[in-house]
Amino acid sequence: MTVRLIATDLDGTIVRSDGEISDRTRAALRAAEDAGLVVVFVTGRPPRWMKPVSEATGHTGIAICANGAIVYDLHTEHVVQAHAMEADLAHQLADLLRKEMPDVAFAIEQTHRFGHEPSYAAKFETPPDVVVAELDELIEGPVIKLLARHTSMPTAEMARAAAKAIGDLAELNMATFSETDGLLELSAAGVTKAFGLERFAAEHGITAESVVAFGDMPNDLPMLAWAGHAVAVANAHEDVLAIADEVTASNDDDGVALVIERILAG
Repeated sequence: MTVRLIATDLDGTIVRSDGEISDRTRAALRAAEDAGLVVVFVTGRPPRWMKPVSEATGHTGIAICANGAIVYDLHTEHVVQAHAMEADLAHQLADLLRKEMPDVAFAIEQTHRFGHEPSYAAKFETPPDVVVAELDELIEGPVIKLLARHTSMPTAEMARAAAKAIGDLAELNMATFSETDGLLELSAAGVTKAFGLERFAAEHGITAESVVAFGDMPNDLPMLAWAGHAVAVANAHEDVLAIADEVTASNDDDGVALVIERILAG
């Protein structure tokens, strides 16, 4: 195949277990861009978590954030496109989930704003300007992601209950695989990593057959299924390993860099 675009997940794929991106991987990504390939990071992270990635990769490439909802230019650190759910839908989803799981608490991601209900127990570090308020106040416009948190229900159990409650009204992703306390992410219907990547590629005249994609978790499955060549890192979830065209070394062993180096060597 003629490769024109490299698409890779971040956490668990090029980000090592220690939270860093290796010198070898950074060099491979820069070399790919220098060779004329388009480098795209496709991640569940919101834009507010992208600055360290931008700095670590030398402001290389484009990021498709929030599971396909946002296109973010790492060179300029600006949002290029956003595909949000309307406020009315976010309220509807929250109401449906609360009926199914009365103790659920919510947070919202917007392009440059994060907020949560007072009862929401944050699983990850929150920004200094986090807004803490009731949901009616938080949802004051379109929402990139609605996060649902439950401190005593496993993620998989939450996902089953949420899927039953919302049907096809939104895209549902498991943000963790905790067996003790769950976190789910909801995006506008149809917004997946494949959605964001396919739209971006089409705008640049690139077809799926020219895309090599790397991933490790189930939210990478739509992207990997769409790409012309799907690569799983060795530490990937079993569902990702099952559908991959190729399995490379783990995130801790520069698996993505190994494949990129091979592509550039011809």
